[in-house]
Amino acid sequence: MTANGTPITAGNTVEEWLAHPAGGPVLRELLEGSGQDADALRPVGKLSLAKLVEIAGDRFPQELVDELVLRANGGVAPVVEEEPQASATGARFAGRTVVVTGAGSGIGRATAARIVREGGRVIAVDIAQDRLRSLVDASPEDTVVPVAADITGDEDVARIVEAAGGRVDGLANVAGIMDDMSPLHEVSDRTWERVFAVNVDGTFKLSRAVVPAMLAAGRGAIVNVASEAALRGNAAGIAYTASKHAVVGITRSSAFMYGPHGVRVNAVAPGPVATGIEATFGSEFGKARIGEFMRLIPQVADADKLAASITWLLSDDSDNVNGVVLASDGGWSVQ
Repeated sequence: MTANGTPITAGNTVEEWLAHPAGGPVLRELLEGSGQDADALRPVGKLSLAKLVEIAGDRFPQELVDELVLRANGGVAPVVEEEPQASATGARFAGRTVVVTGAGSGIGRATAARIVREGGRVIAVDIAQDRLRSLVDASPEDTVVPVAADITGDEDVARIVEAAGGRVDGLANVAGIMDDMSPLHEVSDRTWERVFAVNVDGTFKLSRAVVPAMLAAGRGAIVNVASEAALRGNAAGIAYTASKHAVVGITRSSAFMYGPHGVRVNAVAPGPVATGIEATFGSEFGKARIGEFMRLIPQVADADKLAASITWLLSDDSDNVNGVVLASDGGWSVQ
């Protein structure tokens, strides 16, 4: 218990920690020890310390959080009452099968979990088998079909479609990778080809594979995860920026082609999100140019907020929406 009698836990946000009379000094001391100040945590101010552990891994381990909590509470671990998990209302996906890529973590996992909570069956695709197993274990029996696959490979794409059993009501193309912020004159062939292989070719191949089943059924919804980098030129390097612009092109062309046949195709453009994707500066030129704009980004959003946007576009609630790029970015796109 702290001096003022108010405990603080890993469930409190970074902002709450910094404002807390006991937690604030403890957290600032930790930052100073690593050569940083409170401004370094501004983008993640709305996230809890527990969420930072989830997304940062070894860079912010649970042991460190446990130590911070003890110090901020006078050496006594506070008793935490478990809050009931928020659940989505309704059953918008009852009887439906939705393929979700990148389902092992971040936005993909949050999307898969929400579809299951709303009555759907998920074909969960990720390159990491262990992360998929964790999702299966956390879900009701027979609601998640795990498929460890590389969406850039034709054989793996065929296995994903086979796992769906001939029925695909929705597809969320979430899987993606970041570049190293390199500009045109510095980007390597390897970076360009790898980013396009996952972000563009994977999206293209899996979408192409599921569309025939949707056309046969006369209905279906595809949601592609684009990015703030699909809306502007100062959010990433050239490889990632160009790849996400390509995703928007795939979205709009497909929406135009298939809309009259009952198949809707939309995109979500996230801003900063608490996921495992890391953005690193491999170019001093890129860092000098892009870095100044990174100070303007909004608060980092929880992956559940993006799942809400994606599942809305996948559901009948957005039945009159086709070919849009929904900026789910905390207002970044209006700057």
